[in-house]
Amino acid sequence: MRKIYFVLAISGFLFLTSCYTTRTAGNSGKVPPGQAKKGTGSKSAKPFAPGQQKKH
Repeated sequence: MRKIYFVLAISGFLFLTSCYTTRTAGNSGKVPPGQAKKGTGSKSAKPFAPGQQKKH
């Protein structure tokens, strides 16, 4: 009987923790150029800024 309660408790815990969702803060996950620069270790944020890229 004790094992049944234990199994039910574990399965209930797993069920409740599997329903967690993450949220992004607007902009559908876009990262500002300065933050992208930091993440890649680049020295300049210019390649990550859409207004600073040359059109060929």
